[in-house]
Amino acid sequence: MTNHSGKGAALRALHQQPGAFIIPNPWDIGTARILAAIGFKALATTSAGYAFSLGLRDGRVTREQHLAHCRDIVGATDLPVSADLEKGFGDSPESSAETIRAAAETGLAGCSIEDSTGKSDAPIFDFNLAVERIAAAVEAKNKLPQDFVLTARSENFLWGRTDLDDTVKRLQAFEKAGADVLYAPGLRDLETIRQVCSAVTKPVNVMMGMGPASFGVKELADAGVKRVSTGPALTMAAFTGFVEAAKEMKEKGTFGFATKSIGFGELAAFF
Repeated sequence: MTNHSGKGAALRALHQQPGAFIIPNPWDIGTARILAAIGFKALATTSAGYAFSLGLRDGRVTREQHLAHCRDIVGATDLPVSADLEKGFGDSPESSAETIRAAAETGLAGCSIEDSTGKSDAPIFDFNLAVERIAAAVEAKNKLPQDFVLTARSENFLWGRTDLDDTVKRLQAFEKAGADVLYAPGLRDLETIRQVCSAVTKPVNVMMGMGPASFGVKELADAGVKRVSTGPALTMAAFTGFVEAAKEMKEKGTFGFATKSIGFGELAAFF
């Protein structure tokens, strides 16, 4: 597993096993090592979580920062890592291909490319361009010397475009273009998730830990989901604890948050 060339195959194999598996999203080397020690079989980066750790808003991380971060997470453990590389490093199909080549050079086992433009006035790429971008990414990954798992994302629901028909149309087109995994973040109920899974034949990823949804891995697997990621949810959980502790100190002058913390020795043992 320490050989980068085998990590893509290891990640792909997880999608071929029965049921669904969780691919959690660390935001730095320490959290990656904790998740590996707990026993997860693969990791994924979180663009938002990493941005927050740098004191930036999501979408403000540079190409160079993204790639350096990917190298850090890949090198932190022996697990295969899939990266959230947002829309890639540009808008064109050629930039999607370059994203794949650059991602593979870091040792990643895979990555996701989304159809969000990053522009609030026109947040989603035109359908044809979105498909062309994924097709170019597929062509690039197929020329790599190692296996590489490409996840294609339809971002409609994250941008208030709750058009299930268009989302399914995009996922089906991404599948036809050769994407390995399909992903529509922002789906909030099992019936919608079930409809998406039944509309395609490739493995489907869903994101959990954001919003009120309380169903678990078994329910998701029964709905047809193969992979469950957490996006920035773990980062938000950690920052929630930090903010609550800071507010307690400032507003009450007390330190009750310490009674909820794991022990220093237990935390140190992960490293």
